[in-house]
Order: sequence, then C-alpha cells, then structure tokens
Amino acid sequence: MILYEIENPVRGTVVKRPSLHCKTPYVADVKIENGEEILGHSPSLGCCGLADSGAEVIMSKLSGDKTKTSHRIELSVQREGEHETIVGINPKLGETIAERALVNDCIEDLERVMSYSRETTFLNSRFDFSGKDEHGIPFIMEIKNVPLADYVDVPKKEKKKALEALENKQYNEKIAYFPDGYRKNSTDVVSPRALKHIQELEQISKTSITRCILCFIVQRSDANRFQPSNIDLTYKKAVQSAERNGVEIKTIQVEWSADGKCKFVRNNLPIHLFD
Repeated sequence: MILYEIENPVRGTVVKRPSLHCKTPYVADVKIENGEEILGHSPSLGCCGLADSGAEVIMSKLSGDKTKTSHRIELSVQREGEHETIVGINPKLGETIAERALVNDCIEDLERVMSYSRETTFLNSRFDFSGKDEHGIPFIMEIKNVPLADYVDVPKKEKKKALEALENKQYNEKIAYFPDGYRKNSTDVVSPRALKHIQELEQISKTSITRCILCFIVQRSDANRFQPSNIDLTYKKAVQSAERNGVEIKTIQVEWSADGKCKFVRNNLPIHLFD
C-alpha cells in the first residue's frame, strides 16, 4: 500500500548548512542534478548528519512567494556497499504517514476508528491525534518520527568500538531508535517536549479510560527492530514506566522509493523496551 507520494521529487547534494546566503540553520545550500545551487528548507536541521554537508537528499518543490527557499528536504539517501536506503527525515512526514495509516486501518489494534481530530490539547500538551475507536472508547495518539538506525545503539563516543566488535553485520538488521540530537551535556534529555508528551500520556492513562498511544514512525526499511534510545536513558525510562501504566507503544515501518513513493511495510516491527 502506498501511503504517500512526493510530487516531482528533486535530487540534490547538500553543500552547506546553514546556507552561506541565509544564516538560519533551517536553510541549506543544495546543488541539484542540473548543477544549479538552490536554497532548501531543512526542517530536521542536520538530522544527525543525514542532511548536513555532503548528504544526498530528495526534495519537494515549494511554491509561493512567502519563503526564501525553493525546495524542502524530505528524504536522505544512505548507501552501504551495494545497498541504497532512502530515509524520511522531515518530521512532518511522520504525522502525514500516521494519518494515512490511521485512515487505511494500518495501525495495529486501532482499525475502523469512528472519528478523529488533529492537534488536540490535553493537560499541558498538544497531541497529534485524538478520537474514538471502533468501540467508542476515546484515544489519544502521539507520533514520533524515527529516521535513525544503526547496528548499535550507544553514545557517539562508544560507537566506533562497538561497531568494530560486531561480526556478520547484515544491512537490514539495524536498530531503529529515538531520540537522538544535539545536547549541551550528555546527561541532558534530547527532547524535553518528547519527554513531557510521554509523561502526560502516562498520567492520562492512569486516571481515565482513554487509550493513550505512542506511535513511532520508522521511515526506513533497513531496521528489524525499534527501541527507545540508550542515548537518552531518562526518556527510555519514561517510556518503560508509561508502558507499565497502560500506554500503548506502537510502530509503523515504511519504505521510501527513489521516485518519492512511501510504501507501508508493517505495523508490528519488534519493540525492545527493556534490556
């Protein structure tokens, strides 16, 4: 099933981010296939290297006069030996894919929903979806985009040694993980907003009949499992606690093609919450 399609995708290579011409970190200089250099909106910033200098990316064309950028970076092309994996890195793609999955009954145990709304506030957070399931039970669902995967899930300073210790790596046996990103100190949480979401989902689950769901959209096909990242143990422990208190942890895995088509792969990617 095709869940989404980027119209007229354009390939390019990131030259510099932030751009030499527009200093916001959300804009990159990108050289497209015809040799022209354009300004590309990078909604995921550098995405841990997937959209930084030298990265091969796939973009959508923007229209209108209100933006300085002519394109938006949607996907990153990753190569490993003879294999090419295309990764969805625009966080908004995760929400779009989730909505298409919801409408097409692709989310495990959340089929045939009676109704749903986008962007609804509960407690002190705005969640991506809320509605009623086929039995009339209310639900809240928060979406997290997962563009990152590797053979090991360890802090950056430990990764080289951990990778060297591995034997018989298979390119499609990576661990998809969330979250990762810049932090001033290694003990800081990667995303305070993501932490607040899971903590408030847990609180709602404990005090109401509402189904509380955290769904990770794994936008790459070379992973065979998902886990809350060991890079942020505070978040990982929060997810573990939430699951113990009734929050449903789900995944949707998709596969992107070079022509911008997003295909549903599965809704039962194994989830490793506990070591």
